Amino acid sequence: MARGIRDSVAILGMGCSKFGERWHDGPEDLLVEAFRECLEDAGIGRDRIDAAWLATAIEEVSVGKSGIPLAEALRLPYIPVTRVENFCASGTESFRGAVYAVASGAADIALAAGVEKLKDTGYGGLPQRSRGALNDMVWANFSAPGSFAQLAAAYRTKHSVLPEDLKRAMAQVSVKSHANGAKNPKAHLRNEISIDKAVNAPMVADPLGLFDCCGVSDGAACAIVCRPEIARELGRENPITVKALQVSVSNGSEAGHNSWDGSHFVTARIASRRAYEEAGVRDPRAEVDMVEAHDCFSITELVTMEDLGLSREGEGWRDVLDGVYDAEGDTPCQIDGGLKCFGHPIGASGLRMLYEVYLQLEGRAGERQLDTPRLGLTHNLGGAPHRNVCSVAIVGREGG
Repeated sequence: MARGIRDSVAILGMGCSKFGERWHDGPEDLLVEAFRECLEDAGIGRDRIDAAWLATAIEEVSVGKSGIPLAEALRLPYIPVTRVENFCASGTESFRGAVYAVASGAADIALAAGVEKLKDTGYGGLPQRSRGALNDMVWANFSAPGSFAQLAAAYRTKHSVLPEDLKRAMAQVSVKSHANGAKNPKAHLRNEISIDKAVNAPMVADPLGLFDCCGVSDGAACAIVCRPEIARELGRENPITVKALQVSVSNGSEAGHNSWDGSHFVTARIASRRAYEEAGVRDPRAEVDMVEAHDCFSITELVTMEDLGLSREGEGWRDVLDGVYDAEGDTPCQIDGGLKCFGHPIGASGLRMLYEVYLQLEGRAGERQLDTPRLGLTHNLGGAPHRNVCSVAIVGREGG
């Protein structure tokens, strides 16, 4: 039986670029910006890195189909570099590769990096040609807002939530994230908004308005991981370690028959359940101190709180309105502003989430610092509600 990786891997350092409209920077510039911070934070030279993983989802507009661009941009010492992609969960997929390499003993120190350069390419979630024999078609009638609007409709119907109540709860999700993002100098969007402004914003796909949707941006993030004993040798007396890292991928059932009602994410429930078991978490609402969820749309975050077991099924919208996930609430969510304020440069987002949790655990989050957090969770989702991949990572202090 698999033992899991709890406390087998420590985070030695992390870095994150400024996210936004980086018109004058290429993906290699963003990677270098994040890597410099990461390397300085780790306190090592790049020659100590044994292997690296690079996440980028859309090779046509970013760095290409191999890991060579990462090796060239960072002048890595002729080590193995693997390029990975797993829809919008690509950033965490990169982290998983590095973490598993260290946990297995294949590497002492490994690098995970993610980048996407979308803003000046014309990419904005528009219909695109898919790849592969199973999906060789143009998604001409598919859009991300349209797909997630159906999630909202299914949730509202299943739980008998009045349209105006769900709309207000979704608006509160965005208001909360914008209030947090306003305190983050690396966020793309840093303006606070009101409930009324969010509720009355132009409609994108009913019931999702403008402020219910995350934006498009450029950015990069990275992490250096190692065995805990190496972290201690380098001066980290009580290092931050990975408690769990689980991935679940749709197998077609959600889209194939009516056993799924469209109101939640099957993969998120499975990945989080496995992650809690691996991390030894019995009561997530009591034990998880902060969450970075994949808030591509406000309804996604709301539904995810239930899928992660932080809210009871059908009660997530009430918890949102009650402030449970606000910065001062029981379980702060998107304390850095989330995808809503950072945008979603796909390959970077999962690592950007981990970066915020890492800063919070280190007590280095500045104006948005939480009071003594011990355990943080990141949730990275890729694809559509009916066909997706979900990764859940849990990190905290060693032995905690």
